Amino acid sequence: MNFSNKNRASMVAQLKNTEFDVLVIGGGITGAGIALDAATRGMKIALVEMQDFAAGTSSRSTKLVHGGLRYLKQFEVKMVAEVGKERAVVYENGPHVTTPEWMLLPFHKGGTFGKLSTSIGLRIYDFLAGVKRSERRVMLDANETLKKEPLVKKEDLKGGGVYVEYRTDDARLTIEVMKAAIQKGAIALNYSKVENLLYKDGKVSGVVVQDRITGEEYEIMAKKIVNAAGPWVDQIREKDQSKTGKVLRLTKGVHVVIDQSKFPLKQAVYFDTPDGRMVFAIPREGKAYVGTTDTFYDQDAAIPKMSSEDRDYILKSIHYMFPDVKITENDIESSWAGVRPLIWEEGKDPSEISRKDEIWESPSGLITIAGGKLTGYRKMAEMITDVLAQKLHDEYNQAFASCQTKHLPISGGDVGGAARFEQFVSEQVEAGEKVGLSEEEARHLASKYGSNVKYLYEIIAQNGENAQEYRLPITLFAKLHYALEQEMVFTPVDFFNRRTGAILFDISLVHTYKQNVIDYMANYFAWTEEVKEIYQNELDAALVDAAVPVDLQK
Repeated sequence: MNFSNKNRASMVAQLKNTEFDVLVIGGGITGAGIALDAATRGMKIALVEMQDFAAGTSSRSTKLVHGGLRYLKQFEVKMVAEVGKERAVVYENGPHVTTPEWMLLPFHKGGTFGKLSTSIGLRIYDFLAGVKRSERRVMLDANETLKKEPLVKKEDLKGGGVYVEYRTDDARLTIEVMKAAIQKGAIALNYSKVENLLYKDGKVSGVVVQDRITGEEYEIMAKKIVNAAGPWVDQIREKDQSKTGKVLRLTKGVHVVIDQSKFPLKQAVYFDTPDGRMVFAIPREGKAYVGTTDTFYDQDAAIPKMSSEDRDYILKSIHYMFPDVKITENDIESSWAGVRPLIWEEGKDPSEISRKDEIWESPSGLITIAGGKLTGYRKMAEMITDVLAQKLHDEYNQAFASCQTKHLPISGGDVGGAARFEQFVSEQVEAGEKVGLSEEEARHLASKYGSNVKYLYEIIAQNGENAQEYRLPITLFAKLHYALEQEMVFTPVDFFNRRTGAILFDISLVHTYKQNVIDYMANYFAWTEEVKEIYQNELDAALVDAAVPVDLQK
């Protein structure tokens, strides 16, 4: 069965009529990771997400699978070691959504980092993270640093260090993990909000879900319920009347996107700001994106937005480290804001609060996972699924296999390993040219979709005339049809933001083709004019949010 909202009714019927071993609340990267781990061990698993998959924190990060260099400053040695080693695993299992990216850490007289501390810090980092020889840190003098990135502030420049981070597409990573879980037998449904928890003999035994597309309410029963709702975990704990002890505190992070013609950044840079915080500036697909901020946030976690204060902070950071770049607020093409669900520690400012993950079990048996980082999602999922396997064994005498995800490619990752990825892409270019694509178009699709690119080529071969009918570029059409058939897309924002990243990194493409995409989706789902208008307005609002600070919107 296709992973498509066209099959929603039969998926809902399965959810209603099955008692699952495990139900996961939350379809971000943590929930997707648990679904995949549990499904590969043979558990009967379901997952519900109240928005679109990855719509919360998992599409709003700095888009790095990074080892957390800055946590060395807080002496979080164990976390750096664990997370650093996981980077390589994430890359190996999904090289189409994760790419090694050399990062420059410049140091200036009087800055947070000096030559010695940078050298020692990066060396410890390489050691803890188990970095392979070819990717270990290199120290540079001032001239070598400027060769790497001529835009860096020259005044008082002492040198720099380069080390490897991994750039990712966070939302696509999430959907590829989710698709792998589906292929292994999981059931996952977006736009399905948990309204209440159900109990039997004082133990949590199910949930009441509202389908946010049809309005229907129904029950899902499971032996174990996992609360992986990210910024909303405390709301689920409140329903369970178990929000005691440690609680979450949300902090907001904002990033802005600027065209390379205005900010010709050629090298990713990680730099300190005058207030002692660290900021990333990263080139990507003809753009440069810069972030992040770190401020406490107590408004609606579903719709965090950039304020003019956030924007000005980032612009000031750019002017500080790249003084020759004369950009203004008018040069910002788009932005995104996300919230980090951190486990609250009294008296600490946002940047100091630990990013560690923790598992809590309530008296009713509700299992909550909180905190954590994108990079550590697989390890967190393994930890939770170990707990679930033990409990299902002790309480129901069920036996399951041990964790298999360490060497398991995610959807699209069957390319013969990360080292073979470039060769795989080159081989796929030929296949793409056979269905009429240019070399550039075929390379783009193969790089983004990995081993799933064959399905996009099939779409082009079999449905290409629809692209002409709806006046859509052939690659955009292939992505759209594939997202509708295999990636559970339901709204234009799902597609333009979380399946393609175009709202963030190619906003002009969205403006050019939004009507054509909406027309195709309306036909695909047989929307009425009223429904079509709702999603049209939602997309227009998302485009405004991306470009204009919330306090300046009319």
